Amino acid sequence: MTRPPSWPDLTSTLIAGEDLDVEAARWAMTQVMAGSASPVQLAGFLVALRSKGETVEEMLGLSQAMIDHAVPYPDLEHSQTALDIVGTGGDRLHTVNISTMAAVVIASCGVPIVKHGNRASSSSSGSADVLEALGLPLDHTPQDVAAIGRSVGITFCFAQTFHPSMRHAAVARKELRIATAFNFLGPITNPGLPRSSAVGVADASMAPIIAGVFARRGRQALVFRGARGLDEFAAIGPVDMWEVRDADVVHEVIDPVKDMGMSPITVDDLRGGTAQENAEVARALFQGATGPVRDTVLANAAAGIVADGRLVGSGTLAQRLSAGMEIAAQAVDSGATQRLLDAWRDAATKGEAKRSDR
Repeated sequence: MTRPPSWPDLTSTLIAGEDLDVEAARWAMTQVMAGSASPVQLAGFLVALRSKGETVEEMLGLSQAMIDHAVPYPDLEHSQTALDIVGTGGDRLHTVNISTMAAVVIASCGVPIVKHGNRASSSSSGSADVLEALGLPLDHTPQDVAAIGRSVGITFCFAQTFHPSMRHAAVARKELRIATAFNFLGPITNPGLPRSSAVGVADASMAPIIAGVFARRGRQALVFRGARGLDEFAAIGPVDMWEVRDADVVHEVIDPVKDMGMSPITVDDLRGGTAQENAEVARALFQGATGPVRDTVLANAAAGIVADGRLVGSGTLAQRLSAGMEIAAQAVDSGATQRLLDAWRDAATKGEAKRSDR
């Protein structure tokens, strides 16, 4: 008879440098989500796992348990046709909200977006913060979130709404104050289970792991890590990219300047500020502002378009990304992106008005 898992067994295994299988990792996260793990047990587990180095199987097990305990997305028929575009954060470069702006651009190209995100942890403004500053309320019910997504073509799954069980990990994470597996779970725990994802990963060791999780799930994805550890696709140097198709992962290095003709930029060109300041950048971009931020947002929108695959044909990865940038630029320049944002805000605030009338 096999002995059931325990925290001492799992943590000792990790300390010995041995990997956990999917079910062992899933057991650990199930204990956390149920509130059955003490802060000390969880902290010890997370530090041991980080010291050893996470595997695809471990991240798959942790994320599956987290999804199991999430509030269900009410309209999977729609969300499973959608794309998510997100960065893990953690690069500490304090750039503007590139993936959030790219999400609006992609949706205005006709690709449905079910974006998963939260407030800032290591940056000045997270996706939730900047969306709120753009006039989009965050206190929607899951039913409202799904209805907005179907009617407008874009919606936002606020992590605090869909993953309430994560509160049980708050003490350990706050006290540790270091990056752990939890910092990389957001992009692989979208409750809408979208068919494709574009994910920027700051940690060089974790980027192929995240790609491997998508491959194991049979999803389409484009995972990338920019120069200087930027969790965005930007022309500050070569970008490592992992394309996931048909359960396979293909790694390629793309130089945005040499391979795509983009103008070289620096990280300083992308620096952001508060949520309000970043929202102003987004408004200016959608209304036609040019420069490094626009180019970078279009490049990340292109990454999402390539991950989705419906708007670009065959060709090399660089060719498909270039084609995606042209599609994204047309959407912005035609005013479609601004109209999409206006429609999203209208739908979101109408839902808020209805709740206030109840």
